[in-house]
Amino acid sequence: MNNLFYQISQSVMLRLENELPKYLTYHAPYHTKYVLDRAVFIAKEENIEEEDLFLLKVAALYHDTGFTVNREDHEAISCKIANKELPTFGIHKDQIEIICGLIRATKIPQSPKNKLEKVLADADLEYLGTDKFQEFGDKLYHELLHYEPKLDLQKWNEIQYDFVKNHKYHTAYGRKYLEPKKQENLRILLDKMHQL
Repeated sequence: MNNLFYQISQSVMLRLENELPKYLTYHAPYHTKYVLDRAVFIAKEENIEEEDLFLLKVAALYHDTGFTVNREDHEAISCKIANKELPTFGIHKDQIEIICGLIRATKIPQSPKNKLEKVLADADLEYLGTDKFQEFGDKLYHELLHYEPKLDLQKWNEIQYDFVKNHKYHTAYGRKYLEPKKQENLRILLDKMHQL
């Protein structure tokens, strides 16, 4: 299983490094590695079984591959890519269906339907409840400037504030350990908005 995951990981990361547009400062290969790392960590906290962990890790790798084709509806594109590639690694159709469900669980607004999907949804937005909030937020802002060059900092802070305020963590780990820091980040963001 570890050897198989390594092969899939090498293939997907190579694709991301070669095919993602360079203006994607947030949805870059680093983001995928970060989400994978956080998914594994949260899965252990949530007592996820080994077989499910494998599917979770594969879904984390594939969840943003759609950005290599198009930003719009990238989760559906990611699922198509997974459907096309994963059988070559011997992954079965029913496993791919689970992986696609996990990928769809990262779509905003998030609506994960089971425990495994909740883990990946939380891993994808884990940074909201960490010290990396400002750093990752800046990367996302610079990425969005490519699509909306007139997006000023005040408007961006308002978008972020509304997004964070309405966001909910889905796992017990997220609610206990990430939510308090997220609320602190929200207060800092509000202060910043009043200073601009």
